[in-house]
Amino acid sequence: MENIFFTGDQMNIQPFVNEPYIDFSKPENFETQKAAINEARKKLGTEYPLIIGGKEVVTERKLNSYNPSNKDELLAVFSKGDVELANKAVDEALKAFESWRYVAPAERAALLFRGAEIMRRRKLEINAWMVLEAGKNYGEADADTAEAIDFLEFYGREMLRYAEKQPIVPLPGEANELVYIPLGVGVIVPPWNFPFAILAGMSSAAIVSGNCIVLKPSSETPMMGRLYYEIMKEAGVPDGVLNFLPGSGAEVGDTLVAHPKVRFISFTGSMEVGIHINELAAKVQPGQIWLKRVVAEMGGKDSIVVDSDADLDSAADGIVAAAFGFQGQKCSACSRAIIDEKVYDTMVQKIKERVDAIKIGPAEDNFRMGPVVSASAEKSILKYIEIGKTEGRLINGGEKAEGNGYYIKPTVFADIDPMARISQEEIFGPVLAIIKSPNFEESLKICNNTIYGLTGAVYSNNREHLEKAKRELLIGNLYLNRKCTGAMVGGHPFGGFNMSGTDSKAGGRDYLLLFLQAKTMSEKI
Repeated sequence: MENIFFTGDQMNIQPFVNEPYIDFSKPENFETQKAAINEARKKLGTEYPLIIGGKEVVTERKLNSYNPSNKDELLAVFSKGDVELANKAVDEALKAFESWRYVAPAERAALLFRGAEIMRRRKLEINAWMVLEAGKNYGEADADTAEAIDFLEFYGREMLRYAEKQPIVPLPGEANELVYIPLGVGVIVPPWNFPFAILAGMSSAAIVSGNCIVLKPSSETPMMGRLYYEIMKEAGVPDGVLNFLPGSGAEVGDTLVAHPKVRFISFTGSMEVGIHINELAAKVQPGQIWLKRVVAEMGGKDSIVVDSDADLDSAADGIVAAAFGFQGQKCSACSRAIIDEKVYDTMVQKIKERVDAIKIGPAEDNFRMGPVVSASAEKSILKYIEIGKTEGRLINGGEKAEGNGYYIKPTVFADIDPMARISQEEIFGPVLAIIKSPNFEESLKICNNTIYGLTGAVYSNNREHLEKAKRELLIGNLYLNRKCTGAMVGGHPFGGFNMSGTDSKAGGRDYLLLFLQAKTMSEKI
């Protein structure tokens, strides 16, 4: 669907509409996606350079990307950045900023719209690489790519809105004006779990706002960063506006964050890394003339509350979908089910039956559950599963699954104490803790008892209870009688409270403000 067209020098834009998903239950769509995966396989083992100031840079140090469904399969090889190249990337971004900052907002928005069209054209290819590199099944990968398209379409429109004449109180004898201008050079540090959508959203928001960026993709999914660079280059992004720099967080990441010429850092990832970035960014370096802005989304410990009068089948469906979609590797994933004691036993059985039906296998064969992303993720999740065995009653899973990948059986523990480790700590894998609650009031207290505040859901047919949840639950994205995953750009601006980050609200009307600063101009008349 085309959302933009040009008439002479004017740009006419249709209202924003979310990108539709491909229906892979149709055999023809399944086969087309399978063919795209086979086509991607023809490029396995290709080496990719860094891109700094529009120039390719090949380094001796390499970063390898592997298939988590088949851990011995090498997908691609990337040149790896270092401190010197990180500094050079900032210099090139700074140089490009001197002209990009003055490019008309409509022109920058048009860049994003062109990028969105290219993503639509290359959608199956992007999906294919995501299946191979991140271990997403077809539906999860397609939703990820669709969200990336949504971000570009939405932020392009938002930039045009911010470029309009802003309302300001008139004063006699003065002509007053407020405009939004870009910040400068930024560092983009995206995660591996939404390896294309979040990367594209963070990067595109900064670029369309008139900033220039250094993109350090996740070391688990560097191919997604490469694809984004290719697409934006085809769309016409000038050299130096977008620099592609894979490398280690400790070396490249810290160098970029601490650089005195970096004005902002946009990060999505773990709480630990987010805190480290915030601390490093807060230190004013020699020659630095601003306080850096940090935009951070740092994960969650998300709950679904089930009231005694809820639709139990709907609740069980929502819990299982939210807990085990993409192997539980979503910051919005349901990791706790808080269930009223009156329906507890029934719900535990319903959840068990649904989890028992989940099939595990290679992502490219479109199993409902594929692998977790890496050996380190697998090790961490299995550690928490062992902890869970000491804290509650094992209902499902509890061990690795067969296959030459990082496969873990969907795991459910019942009778978990609200303050148990698996109830408090972010596991980021296919592990669900079920907690019994004496009543709805207590359920809400348990829901609020973590250091996080990202997403959550409440299933209830009691309107007073739903309204109480809306008032009292301190979470950024609350869903009523639906699952707590699947935020849509525009409709569910995404971001949370407390240690879930800065409540940045990606995909919402406030997001671009994080990459802009307001300037007031007053002239005596």
